[in-house]
Parts: sequence; C-alpha cells; structure tokens
Amino acid sequence: MSIRIAFVLLTAASALFLWRLFKGPSVADRVIALDGLLIAVTCGILVETAREDSVTSLDTVLVVALVAFVGTGVMARYIERRGGE
Repeated sequence: MSIRIAFVLLTAASALFLWRLFKGPSVADRVIALDGLLIAVTCGILVETAREDSVTSLDTVLVVALVAFVGTGVMARYIERRGGE
C-alpha cells in the first residue's frame, strides 16, 4: 500500500515539475524544475528497487543523480555568466 502511495505522489510531483519545465517563465525556473524532475525519477527508481527487493537498479540511480548534479551545476554557471534573469 505504501509503495502505491509513493508512486502516486511521485507521479503528481513529476507532472508538476513537467508543467513548470514547459511553462517557465525563466531559465532558472526550468533548471529547478528539471532538477526536481530528475530527483523524482531517482526516487521512483529507488521505490521500484525497494518493491522488487533487489539492488540491481542502484547503479542507474547513481548515474541519474550524478547527471542531475552536474547538469544543475553547469546550468547555474551558464545563468551566472549570462547575467541572470
């Protein structure tokens, strides 16, 4: 039951992050939305891993988390050099 609740909440969060990603209005809003979406995807993979009671997806989680971290850092630097919004 708690796994279903987690999936429903993560789906709702992902939908809201997608809405903010497409709606904007600034680049910073889109970066934050993309970072939140990647966090929700990471959490979804972790919930599925817990449901299956396996550790095979943990490498995928690590890669997604690293991509999110590096991507956010790169975009923050881009916004800083551009002069912000």
